[in-house]
Amino acid sequence: MSKRLTKRYLTPSDKYECPLSADTRAVALEELRETDNARTQALEALRKWLEQNPKFMAVRMDSVFLLRFLRTKKFSVPMAQEAIERYVLLRQSWGIAFNQLDHTLPTMAELIDLGYIFVSPYKDKAGRRVVIYRPGVFDPYKYTNQDMCRVMGICYETLMEDEETQVRGLVHFADGGGVGFPHLTLFTPKEAVRIVKNGERTIPLRHKEIYGVNVHPTVKFALDFGMGLISEKIRKRVRLYTAVEDVEIDKKLLPKEYGGVMPMKEMIELWKKELSDKRDILLLNDKMGVRLEMYSEAAREGAVSALRGTTSCNNDAVGDAMRGLTGNFRKLEVD
Repeated sequence: MSKRLTKRYLTPSDKYECPLSADTRAVALEELRETDNARTQALEALRKWLEQNPKFMAVRMDSVFLLRFLRTKKFSVPMAQEAIERYVLLRQSWGIAFNQLDHTLPTMAELIDLGYIFVSPYKDKAGRRVVIYRPGVFDPYKYTNQDMCRVMGICYETLMEDEETQVRGLVHFADGGGVGFPHLTLFTPKEAVRIVKNGERTIPLRHKEIYGVNVHPTVKFALDFGMGLISEKIRKRVRLYTAVEDVEIDKKLLPKEYGGVMPMKEMIELWKKELSDKRDILLLNDKMGVRLEMYSEAAREGAVSALRGTTSCNNDAVGDAMRGLTGNFRKLEVD
């Protein structure tokens, strides 16, 4: 039996019906160049490519999954292809850190209850969710770097399933209080580089504003190192402050402990309900896979440049489906 016939489609190729509000559709048009026609053509092209690409063994075909990549790449089909392939390969080759994204696992539940990472129930004036990080509660002697990656993956994957977030993007608020040198030893320099670069290039989320507070001088060099790895576009969106009260963010978006109105514990409980709603689809993602033998060692290790120019399937039918789209999108700047 051919490889194409043994490929599994974990979700069907549904007929898309846009659930977005009129305001969000306007944002999608202005910032992402998303129209009904562009969306329909791009989804069709991606599905044909996935069907005929021999590298994929199992993949989701539903619109919400594919649109997360198209939206972050402003409907550049070739760039979305590369992003999908890199994403599935990364999940598979990095294994335990990016699979079993189950918030009910004891360690995950413990980290979520500690408030290591959660999402505010409130949206800012631009309709964006606010992700709150408290890395100081992560005990580097008790938990592993895989635990850290996994609990963050649970958060991001849940958000990626939300189309409003796909379009409007995210705001990040991080409290560096309690973070010290032991936290920096959780990852080797090579691992840190791969994680930071893949975080920006591979995870299909739009990072609009990033606020940081309480960065201890002993880890300032690590922050400077990380800032050097991200793009200039993202660097310009990072704002660091000494005190929480100085952070230029609407405080009602934050927990009461940071000047807001809702206690952190209540926010976390509401977030856990959202996690429960998306648990099944997150676990289904574990079944996606590519043929690892068809990739270089560098690609399997997460080198962000290893897949450039290699995503196209050598199939004329796919090429024909793509030609009408790629010329229009090739020169777009990606946000």
